[in-house]
Amino acid sequence: MSFLLDTDICSAHLKQKGPVSNRFLQYSGGLHISTITLGELYAWAARAAAPASRLDGLREMLHDLTVLEITSDVAEKYGRLQAGLLDIGRPAPGMDLMMHNTHDFVNIPHLRIVDWLAP
Repeated sequence: MSFLLDTDICSAHLKQKGPVSNRFLQYSGGLHISTITLGELYAWAARAAAPASRLDGLREMLHDLTVLEITSDVAEKYGRLQAGLLDIGRPAPGMDLMMHNTHDFVNIPHLRIVDWLAP
């Protein structure tokens, strides 16, 4: 099984939240993030008030993930999904379908969402 992780899950892992870190170990080799998520993580890790270990942790975590590029095929899929959601009156806010926020995926047909932060 593979997972496309969002920024919240990655930051929870970097903060050493037990259940999330355990899942990182459990699904090693099947974890992915998008380049957009990676950008959000770098912004979070590079903040002036962030400890230096945060950026080091991010770089270390990247050894265990596959970073998925945003390509024209991904953009087309996004456009088609968003168009379908607009047509039924349930659009995802802005670009959130490409930013991978868990709560914005609830209307996507045939997509299984697993929230690693849920109790």
